[in-house]
Amino acid sequence: MQLPKRTAALKSNQLINRAKSPAVALETTILVHGLPKQRALEVSNQLEQEVTNAGANPALVGVVKGAPTVGMTRDELQAFLDAEQIDKLNTSNLGHAIHAGISGATTVSTTMELAECAGVRVFATGGIGGVHQNYHVRPDISADLFALTRHRLAVVTSGCKNILDIPATREMLETLGITVIGFKTDTFPAFYQRETDLPVDTRYDDPHELAEFIDFELARSGRGIVVANPIPVTHEIQLSEWGNWLSQARTLPSVMDSKGRDATPALLAEIHRLSDGKTIEANIALARSNANLAGSLAAALSGHD
Repeated sequence: MQLPKRTAALKSNQLINRAKSPAVALETTILVHGLPKQRALEVSNQLEQEVTNAGANPALVGVVKGAPTVGMTRDELQAFLDAEQIDKLNTSNLGHAIHAGISGATTVSTTMELAECAGVRVFATGGIGGVHQNYHVRPDISADLFALTRHRLAVVTSGCKNILDIPATREMLETLGITVIGFKTDTFPAFYQRETDLPVDTRYDDPHELAEFIDFELARSGRGIVVANPIPVTHEIQLSEWGNWLSQARTLPSVMDSKGRDATPALLAEIHRLSDGKTIEANIALARSNANLAGSLAAALSGHD
């Protein structure tokens, strides 16, 4: 069932839509802010190839000089990587970037918004945002969770990022009415760890059967769906090892002095350094796995249109 495109949110700004059906949306933040710049093009190629190998078409999402773009070109991505500064766009500053004519890398929430406007129904990312640690002292909840209540996409992810309060994030997803599907798993994965003691709502082992449910549920609910796909076994990081790196990183001045949108990238950068790049390779492995599954789902969904 083809969903109607939502373009009113862009108002007078014209969406540049180069997505080719069946399409899989890919975010730019993971490339511009989540990896060393020298690895970004290589990883972009790998993600796109995973989608293509699964029978779908990759569509990189970003805002290019104020133009919301679904299906960025290689030259446009290169310009992002060459720039001294590229803003990280979430739902609170997306409109300003469009209005002011500046470029920005889209996060999960803004990738969902623009991809839905382009009629894309599947989005592959690494990990979604969620409820931050100590949120009861200083409330800090990612816009990603609320975007899932507004935008009709299946988001393929390896759970939420490990730096978050994972049980609280899983509870918030349930509170918001977001269906969490486990792909070949009965539990909500924890990004670098394949399993937790947190259940998913239901499990699917076959991409075609899962695509049938996605087709039904997106049309029924008007909300997004989380497809939880655990990190590949060969790249899983033991919880004790991860915890050691995390506790060390949180005491470093570069992390303690970072605020707002810069806090998470600063923390992750230090963890990547402390792990001698092991976490970067794990990030890439799980993102590739998610891109491949998303491609399979998009290809299967195209048979229902």
